[in-house]
Amino acid sequence: MPTLNIKNLPLSLARRLRIRARRAHRSVTQEVIHLLERATEEPEPLSILALRGLGKEHWHGVDPARHVEAERDEWS
Repeated sequence: MPTLNIKNLPLSLARRLRIRARRAHRSVTQEVIHLLERATEEPEPLSILALRGLGKEHWHGVDPARHVEAERDEWS
């Protein structure tokens, strides 16, 4: 397994890493690996289908045709 050495690590950053590692019950090495994995993982592709129903409570009782017509009237 490859090894990564970090030189000139600022003391304040090393302290914050130790605190994070302690809170997560990990070693500093495990915490750094965890952070690097999170920082470099590919995001899940988004799908328009995931938005289905989002915000529907704001449109309850609104007639879509009237709303669009009113919006278009404001453009003039």
